[in-house]
Amino acid sequence: MIFWLFSLPLVTQAQIRLDSNLVKAGLEAISSATLSDKQVADYSRQAMVQMDAQNPVAGPNDPYTVRLNRIVSRHHTISGIPLNYKVYKVKDVNAFATADGSVRVFQGLMDIMTDTELLAVMGHEIGHVANHDVRDAMKRSLQRSAIRDVASANSGVIGKISRSQLGDVADYLVGASFSRKQETEADDYSYSFLKRNGYNVLALATSFEKLAKLSGGQSGKVASMLSSHPDSKVRAQRVRDRARREGLTR
Repeated sequence: MIFWLFSLPLVTQAQIRLDSNLVKAGLEAISSATLSDKQVADYSRQAMVQMDAQNPVAGPNDPYTVRLNRIVSRHHTISGIPLNYKVYKVKDVNAFATADGSVRVFQGLMDIMTDTELLAVMGHEIGHVANHDVRDAMKRSLQRSAIRDVASANSGVIGKISRSQLGDVADYLVGASFSRKQETEADDYSYSFLKRNGYNVLALATSFEKLAKLSGGQSGKVASMLSSHPDSKVRAQRVRDRARREGLTR
């Protein structure tokens, strides 16, 4: 939403366009600076309809869809959240989940991860939803848009601000920024999900290690993103240390 990007670049090929009416509806709903979980889920659902329409979604018989459906066949509801999964035929290495239970996995991520590693990645993303990180991030995004909307009304530049608001919501849907504490808690959620369902918890560590290798040596936007996220190698070691303490590995 994901929106944690596993310390890799933002979407470059998936084009995200949102109707300004969606943003306006959100702004009206937060006139009192509050949004219920139901409202956030509803706005996320509306946004996902538009995102899916604007992105290359793998069809029901596509090998990527067949593989994903097989991987998640046991997991259509997690922590009481009904989930729906789709694959974006985009080569970026990315995945995200939204407050309505939508989980989107990119082709590029599927190409480099094993089945269990993909479950680990999705478990982390769903952890952000279950822990209300996604809800809170969307509230902050819409509240910032509301503040700018008031400013634009006073300055007569509604059109320009509306485009900015659309960008904010798109950023939320694909790359919401979470604190290091939230990232660690989402890691723990994924670890517990894997352990509870009988998967190898080290898949979470190996997914981090693959992403660390991919992101190594890059600069610019990637370096900037890494500065706000825990180091992937450190996260992998934390998983390995916990598995060792729990007797799940030597």
